Amino acid sequence: MSFLDMIKKSVVEEFTSSLSTGDIFFSLLIAFLAAIIINIIYKKTYTGVSYTKSFSLSIILLSMVTALVIRTINSNLALSLGMVGALSIVRFRTAVKDPVDTIFMFWAITVGIMSGAGLYLVTLAATLMLGIFYTLSYMTSFKATTKYLLVIKARESKADAILRKMNKRKKCILKTESYKDDMVEFTFEIASKETADEISKLKDEDGVETVHLVSID
Repeated sequence: MSFLDMIKKSVVEEFTSSLSTGDIFFSLLIAFLAAIIINIIYKKTYTGVSYTKSFSLSIILLSMVTALVIRTINSNLALSLGMVGALSIVRFRTAVKDPVDTIFMFWAITVGIMSGAGLYLVTLAATLMLGIFYTLSYMTSFKATTKYLLVIKARESKADAILRKMNKRKKCILKTESYKDDMVEFTFEIASKETADEISKLKDEDGVETVHLVSID
């Protein structure tokens, strides 16, 4: 047997495992459980202004679809080559606004790959360990200070009072100040340990018409 024939034989043997319904179901189940853990961590540590449920659902679906793809590839050489060719023509153009979202998507794909390869205990153990490490990092450092752009629109008669109140805050910088008719609009850059809901309570101040808050972290 030539060296080339040996290589061909070893490659073919790697794809001789049967594809049973039980294996598919178990891979999807493990991927689903791991994705639920990832989804909970994402929701608890989300620091943006507008949380989208669709992204959380995408994490779950991405893990399960990846597990199904890997399980299919492991079972048949012809299917694997065809799937690689099909996926190579697909282009994903969805913009990811937060780099952390990209990491969570990659985490979901990794979970799907491991569960599709049959590494069930490794999948759950690695997901739990990564989740614990990320949550601890988030609680000790990432959550310490969040930067916001705060836009306050109020009556002009209350402008001085608002400026005095905001000047008492630490790490609060006035970026713009504009007047129109009897209204004034301030834009501040602030760094705070407060949550977005706590800062938005400024709208209850006397003379304040609207408060807009944008996370810039």
